[in-house]
Formats: sequence, structure tokens, C-alpha cells
Amino acid sequence: MLRRVKRAAPQGIGGRARVGKRTKDLIKRLEPGDIAVIDHADLDRVAADGLVAARVAAVVNAKPSVTGRYPNQGPLRILAAGIPLVDEVGSELLDTLEDGQPITVAEGDICVDGEIVASGHRRTEEDLEAVIAEAKRTIGAELQRFAENTLEYVRHEAELTFAPLNLPPLHTSINGRHVLVVVRGHDYKEDLRALRPYIAEYHPVLIGVDGGADALLEQHLKPDLVIGDFDSVTAGALGVAKDLIHHVHPNGHNPGFEELQAFGVDYEEFVVEGTSEDAAMILAHEAGADLIVAVGTHATMIEFLDKGRPGMASTFLTRLRLGPTLVDAKGVSRLYEGRVRRRDIVMLLAAALAVILVMVAVSDSLRVFIDAVWLSLRDAFS
Repeated sequence: MLRRVKRAAPQGIGGRARVGKRTKDLIKRLEPGDIAVIDHADLDRVAADGLVAARVAAVVNAKPSVTGRYPNQGPLRILAAGIPLVDEVGSELLDTLEDGQPITVAEGDICVDGEIVASGHRRTEEDLEAVIAEAKRTIGAELQRFAENTLEYVRHEAELTFAPLNLPPLHTSINGRHVLVVVRGHDYKEDLRALRPYIAEYHPVLIGVDGGADALLEQHLKPDLVIGDFDSVTAGALGVAKDLIHHVHPNGHNPGFEELQAFGVDYEEFVVEGTSEDAAMILAHEAGADLIVAVGTHATMIEFLDKGRPGMASTFLTRLRLGPTLVDAKGVSRLYEGRVRRRDIVMLLAAALAVILVMVAVSDSLRVFIDAVWLSLRDAFS
């Protein structure tokens, strides 16, 4: 039960409540100054970055944003952006609040019209870091469960992963070309920007995995193909791609079917085991891609736990199947980080001076001009 306590209107952070049980869907509706009310245990980094980018005034979580199960970094990114975070207010709040209703967040209290309707834990960097440090200390148990789950699924999925596939008909020509597969994962924006020279030179086929299609559009790049379950992609991205491919599992599971019907677009199905990003890379490989460059894909235990997946069997098997055809561009932007050093400036000036001296040495007219300038300066100061 939510407790209601009548009191004077508190001094706190006010805004319109935007309520959603799926954070990635809620992010699409957020506007600057809104208060995001979510139901998200172990808030992942990608979701946290989406909340920060939406410039919300505060985040209220019905569940603990960090449970201590593993060292997720999402909550710290919220606080680093200066956004207050209140945890464990209870799931009843999401049913009580109306979307768009004005609320106030005062410390750990959630207030409506001066009444406290829920209370939680106002997080600080110190207490989050303490929980995360403990999670790092006990990560061995989670790693063991993760490895066991992965191996168990490998036993069941290996045959499916390497079975012959029926490729959907494509308007996009992939055979003999480079392919860039974009997923909205960690650091995808920075890596995409760093890859702009590569894209300009090689003109790879651009594949967006669900929201990865919108990530390409944000960089003023047009996706050639969109694949996935279409639960986090906008109609704008679907309107520019030549091919829309719905990822369907061999057991008939087809998440996103309702979304596709609502969009009212023409699409093809690709039946393959694994995640949608696995399906994108396998499709490119089987269609004859010379090289597959992956941006934002998930490849570590922390990233998979952030996604709510207990193992990474399909990704492990997919990478075995693709072998050297696959290049992971995760973190490529860090290769270009740095500042202009004084030594670099001195070397640039020295090179320019050397060029001038060579030009003077080989050009009679330029040498005469330099001599004339020198004589004029000497006469002026003599």
C-alpha cells in the first residue's frame, strides 16, 4: 500500500511523471524536464545513457537500480550527469501515477499535490560505489552461473547455429562487399563517428539492428537493411531502408510481429537461432560479405547481464562461424583520443620551414625576392 501523508508542499524537483515498465520504450516519450518513473532492476548502461540524453529532471525506480548481483554501471552514469536517482519506491507507484501527472521528488519522497505517495532510497555515488565494489568481489559466483548457462545452451544450439540457412530475398547487394552492422550498445555513437573515414572510403552495406537503424540516421547515414524484432526502431528508419528483415527463431517464436503489423510495411523473414545482432552478422556472412564490421555489439559478460541474458552461447557460436570475416569495432574511437602535443606543433612548424628553405634554394626569383626584402629591412633599421 502507498502511504499518503498530508503536509506542506515540499521543496524538491518537480516535473511531469512519465511512467513505463520498459525503460527503452519510455525513453522515446521523454522530454527535457520530465521525471522518469521506471521499473528496472540493475539499470543498464545503455538505458541510463538514454535517460541522460533525454535530459530528465530525475529518475524514480520502483526496483533497486543496482542489486549487487553484478557491477552494473548505469546508476553511476545517472548521478554523474547530475540527475537525482530514487530507488525502491515500490511497483505500486507505477499503477497509481497517471502519465504526465505533475509530481515532486524531495529527497527520497515522491509527492503529489503536497502528499507523500511513495518513499524510496535517494542514491549517492558513495553508496552505489560500495554496492558495486561488493559486487565485483563476489562476481565469481555470477560468472560461474553465466558460464554454466552458456555451456548448457551451446549443447542445444550448436547444431542449429551451423545448420544450412534459407536466406530471404534481398534488394541490397552484399556479395563481395564490406558490411557495417550497427547495434545500440556501449559507445556506439563515438565508434560510428570514428568510422566515418572508413565508411566514406569503402561504402559498406549499412545494417541497423533494431534501434541501430536510428543510430545510423543520427549520424546522417542511411541504413540499407534493418533486421530484428522491430521493438525499438522508428517508422522513419523503416521508411528509408531497402530491406526489412524480421528475425524469427526456429521454434516459431517471432517477437515484434505485432509491431511490424502496426507499421504496415513489407518485410521478409529470416529464421535463425540467436540474438538479432547474431542474425544480422550471419545474414551478411551467408550473403557473401568480404568483411563484417560490428559496432555496439555485445561481447562481454557484463554487457549480456545488462541485456538480461543469462549466457552468451549464440554470440560465442556466431563468432566461431564467422571467424576472421568479423571485425569488432567496439572502442575504436579510443584509438583516436588524444590532444595536440607541443612536440607535434614544433614538428609541423619545422617541416613548414624546411619546405620554405628548399623553395628558396631552388628558385632564383624567390631568392632574389628574399634578398630584396632583407636589404629593405636592413636599410630601414640602419
